[in-house]
Amino acid sequence: MAAAAAAAARCGRDPCGALCPLLAYLSVGYADYAVLAHVLPGPALRGSPWCPFHAVTFNLIVLLLLACHTRAVFADPGERRPPPPPARPFTGTGLPSPEEWTVCSRCEAYRPPRAHHCRVCHRCVRRMDHHCPWINNCVGELNQKYFIQFLFYAGLASAYAAGLVLVAWLGPAGGDGAENHVQTAHCIVLLLESLLFGAFVTVVFYDQVVSIITDEPAPEQLRGRGLKEAKRPRGCRAKLALLQEVFGRGCVLGWLFPCSCGTPAGPAYTPLPACDV
Repeated sequence: MAAAAAAAARCGRDPCGALCPLLAYLSVGYADYAVLAHVLPGPALRGSPWCPFHAVTFNLIVLLLLACHTRAVFADPGERRPPPPPARPFTGTGLPSPEEWTVCSRCEAYRPPRAHHCRVCHRCVRRMDHHCPWINNCVGELNQKYFIQFLFYAGLASAYAAGLVLVAWLGPAGGDGAENHVQTAHCIVLLLESLLFGAFVTVVFYDQVVSIITDEPAPEQLRGRGLKEAKRPRGCRAKLALLQEVFGRGCVLGWLFPCSCGTPAGPAYTPLPACDV
């Protein structure tokens, strides 16, 4: 209930947060309808023994897509923090070091290193990448996994639907003319939708993976405070460790499912030193 109330409040502050998820659900619903009602029953695939397999597989991808999107919408992106310290640590210079907690000048809350303030949600989020209207939530430390999974399955569903449309067009064109015209119209719309959404989610998916393996979220890139080239993680093991911070240390196959398969490693926050009041 608290997550639903928070999502509704975000919709009030950002109208796109209500429109974009609705558009995503309508697009996925139409794609599923077009595949099941017009592409698979078409002359090219109607008598194929692979027709039931395509129907089950496509709906399984759609189910995983919706599950990942729902988790990304309602999951806490990283707002919850340990209790704040009794006082701000003294560094001797008057300025906090990169390893110390700071106080946000907007929400006046203690935040750990590399936490950023979201102007839409009015909160600080740990390792925040951006606020995404497509999930009506911030993409942060605790829900980036679900967001990337949503992008992956959206791209996979787009590629699958586009492939089925091409098979339907290359197959025999039997049946009456009216049925063929309706099927062709739905195939054209589905193909355009698949290409547009597929290209969009592929670009965002690539950007998300690069930001993880370079350990440089979007706010740090924009503000020029990302890691220097010499300090960026190198080698497959370092990049795998960064991916485990997002997807967890469990089995790699668990990275494909919207559940907690293994405990996420998460970045280590330096404890606050003793402070003088």
